[in-house]
Amino acid sequence: MEFKHKSVLLNETIDGLRVKPDGIYVDGTLGGAGHATEVCKKLSAKGRFIGIDQDQDAIIAASERLSAFNQVTIIRSNYCYMADELRSRGIEKVDGILLDLGVSSYQLDNEERGFSYRYDSPLDMRMDRRQSRTAGDIVNGYEERELYRIIRDYGEDKFAKNIAKHIVAAREQAPIRTTGELTEIIRGAIPMKIQATGGHPAKRTFQAIRIELNRELDVLRDSLDGMIDLLDDGGRICIITFHSLEDRIVKTIFRKNENPCTCPPDFPVCVCGKKSKGKVITRKPILPGKEEMEENPRSKSAKLRIFERKM
Repeated sequence: MEFKHKSVLLNETIDGLRVKPDGIYVDGTLGGAGHATEVCKKLSAKGRFIGIDQDQDAIIAASERLSAFNQVTIIRSNYCYMADELRSRGIEKVDGILLDLGVSSYQLDNEERGFSYRYDSPLDMRMDRRQSRTAGDIVNGYEERELYRIIRDYGEDKFAKNIAKHIVAAREQAPIRTTGELTEIIRGAIPMKIQATGGHPAKRTFQAIRIELNRELDVLRDSLDGMIDLLDDGGRICIITFHSLEDRIVKTIFRKNENPCTCPPDFPVCVCGKKSKGKVITRKPILPGKEEMEENPRSKSAKLRIFERKM
């Protein structure tokens, strides 16, 4: 299956990066290299591009698509190791970083990956198939209270308690092996009148399990400060989120890096000594336009936030 993914907020992200021809740029979620291709087009022979992704299928597809550019390095890794990967290659500072945190169309549409409730496939959902734990391990191994927590917090589903209860009851009869089995269990936990008007009943639970399995929020939260530190003076980081919790993390950390002062508000001067690392460029997130949302429905929840480093 060909690795297909329509890049979201493409022009807005490239404009936000303000690519310098001789700069160094990193895409920490390389995917199908849609954003990466546009960055590379703007680089001169002195520029450099580093693409990082943990999905081997993405690495293969991106390597082919970027083969025409000489200044490209592609690394199979998680972006949480970005600083180490760059330093091992002699790079201390970069001019721009990009993260597109959405699941690729390829991953959703590839039945064997187990990301989608539209197919009856093994419960996988691994972004990096080198890891041993799968979605099936979470569905069959987590206690009811843990399932409730992740469906409530990561799926933001008001029926989380009942869904968790139904999952535990079903697996007591037999292990839950496939996405189709899980989807039917979730259907049984949500009132029919809600299913008729509230979108696909399994969407939020599948999202929650995927986030938990791949530690998506933890990785983002633990990595952002370090990525901002990697930026050279005037460098920018552009992050596209698709989930309210992701967006909240980015918004909060960007603001903290702009104004890290912890002094009480009634202090006449700052005494904590914490200095700003830069400024938030997007006071409100950049959203896709009507035309993009019509052409690519998966872009509807996308939000782009940008931070600029100042030393």
